[in-house]
Amino acid sequence: MVVSKSGLVVSATAVMLTAVAVAGAGIHLSSQASFRESPKELIDEVWQIIEKSYVDGTFNQVDWTAVRNEYLNRSYTTDEQAYEAIREMLDQLNDPYTRFMDPEEFKNMQIDTSGELTGVGIQLTQDEESKKLIVISPIEDSPAFDAGVQAQDIILKIDDQSTKDMDINDAVKLIRGPVGTEVTLTIKRGNEEIVVPINRAKIEIHPVRYSTQNSSTGTVGYIRLNTFSANAADEMREAITDLEKQNVSGYILDLRSNPGGLLYASIEIARMWMDQGDIVSTVDRRGELDRQRANNRALTDKPMVVLIDGGSASASEILSGALQDNERALLVGSKSFGKGLVQSVRGVGNGSGLAVTIAKYFTPDGRDINHEGIEPDVKVDLSEAQREELRKERTKIGTLDDPQYAKALEVLNQEIATAQKSQAKTK
Repeated sequence: MVVSKSGLVVSATAVMLTAVAVAGAGIHLSSQASFRESPKELIDEVWQIIEKSYVDGTFNQVDWTAVRNEYLNRSYTTDEQAYEAIREMLDQLNDPYTRFMDPEEFKNMQIDTSGELTGVGIQLTQDEESKKLIVISPIEDSPAFDAGVQAQDIILKIDDQSTKDMDINDAVKLIRGPVGTEVTLTIKRGNEEIVVPINRAKIEIHPVRYSTQNSSTGTVGYIRLNTFSANAADEMREAITDLEKQNVSGYILDLRSNPGGLLYASIEIARMWMDQGDIVSTVDRRGELDRQRANNRALTDKPMVVLIDGGSASASEILSGALQDNERALLVGSKSFGKGLVQSVRGVGNGSGLAVTIAKYFTPDGRDINHEGIEPDVKVDLSEAQREELRKERTKIGTLDDPQYAKALEVLNQEIATAQKSQAKTK
């Protein structure tokens, strides 16, 4: 598994994210569509789905019927020609979240949200200027981790193929492969070149990491949620349950650079923190409202602070917005990404996929966060130097050397102290 990341300070540990997932899609997964016999049928199938379900009935001021006529009047001899035509067609909507995925891209997207991957377990980025492929970090307990791959290693070769000027997606294809097969990476570490053979394996991605820290008001639970994958809710439940057994005084939930994921996962997790109140509402182009609420099954009512930043998107904004509007938590950090759109992802044709924006979502107080984002209660912006330091020394994330975390801990201690005084008065 390789994760492609560009420009994120505190990178999510999840998956090889597609454009939709990077933006943090609130994703619904639909069943595989039926096969079709010709490239032109696939184009029409995609057109029909947009016609029936796209969030904007004006199709962003595009004559959608004319688009259909234009593209169905062309001749296509290969699937690849149809794929290119579909992408051109969808580009006219000017919506980066409504997009077509060829069979390989669709397979990768399904892997991304499953929480399980096959590969070596490397988080990979590409330097914008030098185009060098750089390891962000190996995933813990992965084949790459066990083989000794380290953060900041530069990948020079994949097997015998040089990575000079190689596109990161091509590198991903070469590194991924069947379980049990071997890939050899030639890496540069400082001035040394090292040849590292790695056996590919099935890797279970853990979206939740948690720990405890001592503070002036007692033990504090720190939970970092990297993505809203299929196993995120189960792991969050385990983390809260374990931390409650350790009798923590309060919680810091870190959603920084969490690009989102599955919509239902954000709702399930919100219910673990909230006993009552609305979580999110979605509105489609017909104005039909769907509202999700807490269900009196919160696992804790202890004081809570949530960390967000410009990489916190979609499902992260649903969760943080719900906690903020219901006064369940204070938010610390910088303004979130601002993606208030919900995608439906479904199979089309013979193995391809289509992500379609079908609705807008709103916070409990009715805030439309699309393009606006969630503003923190306590604003703490990082300087470029601070971002770079955290990128290079990831072990500092979630410690007192992390300025946003340090402020979150200060705010949480104040909230815990206030709660303890209030409890003392009622006794």
